Amino acid sequence: MRVQKLDAAARLAALATLTGWQVPPERDAIRKVYRFADFNTAFGWMSRVALMAEKLDHHPEWFNVYGRVEVVLSTHDAGGLTALDIQLAAFMDAAAALCGSAA
Repeated sequence: MRVQKLDAAARLAALATLTGWQVPPERDAIRKVYRFADFNTAFGWMSRVALMAEKLDHHPEWFNVYGRVEVVLSTHDAGGLTALDIQLAAFMDAAAALCGSAA
């Protein structure tokens, strides 16, 4: 499945539906840091997200230290931000809320 980068209007509309996500200045992506109570909670959340990412065939860039997970989403095949990134970001936020994230 080929996905297209979001145009400026679609990007603004999509970002308005998300909370706490930022656009890093150095690339066409979105970034968020999640904070969990401990490593087990963070890893459980990452496992849940990994299953969804596999289902979407769209995988995050992430970095985990104890209860902190930094996430960057960008669709490499499209060369930037797409609807897949927004869909995965929304899932991550919902799953984080269930896990008690402080993000």
